[in-house]
Amino acid sequence: MAQIFHRSTNFISRFSVFSALFLIGFAILAVLAAARSPYLTRQNITREQPVQFSHKHHVGDDGIDCRYCHTSVETSAVAGIPPTKTCMNCHSVLFNNVGYLEPVRESYRTDKSIEWVKIHRLADFVYFNHSIHVNKGVGCTTCHGQVDQMPLVFQANTLLMQWCLDCHRNPAPNLRPMDKVFAMDWQPGPHQEELGQQFVKERNLRTTAELTSCSTCHR
Repeated sequence: MAQIFHRSTNFISRFSVFSALFLIGFAILAVLAAARSPYLTRQNITREQPVQFSHKHHVGDDGIDCRYCHTSVETSAVAGIPPTKTCMNCHSVLFNNVGYLEPVRESYRTDKSIEWVKIHRLADFVYFNHSIHVNKGVGCTTCHGQVDQMPLVFQANTLLMQWCLDCHRNPAPNLRPMDKVFAMDWQPGPHQEELGQQFVKERNLRTTAELTSCSTCHR
């Protein structure tokens, strides 16, 4: 019986199968890479704000403590957005006539809140409590980066689940002395792992199983 297909058909078939598998694998990797890219995580991307507030100026240059504006960070799940009155404590006197602060003055006159654009936005199904992290010794810059060096605030970390779990599995490297939680210039020392493990015990952190339980963050 004469051969129906050309000999090259076998090669073409194998090549097509392996090519299809390669393309599928590449597509999966591309999707996973895209999910972790700044385009979707919004990492390192600044946002246009109604007033171009500079943390670098207020925190880095003037040395204003985080808690002056974010008053509920130690007691509440949310850090809190300062009311316009907090801005006017200074700007009723300082730079009280400059044009770019008119939205602040108008907000104060009309008692209408400034509509700030949220930078660090977690998914709706994620529960995050600022106070528990702060009161266990996790510093502001651990999650938010060096805000004292940011003219415009951006999201310094991915905020992906993997990033959170890395810390929950081993929080010791990120635990500070309590008087350094709001320090912008804190850096871990050579014995941080040992010191961190000591803080884990002293501050009664939950077990790794509890910290990585689904219900800890998804409620």
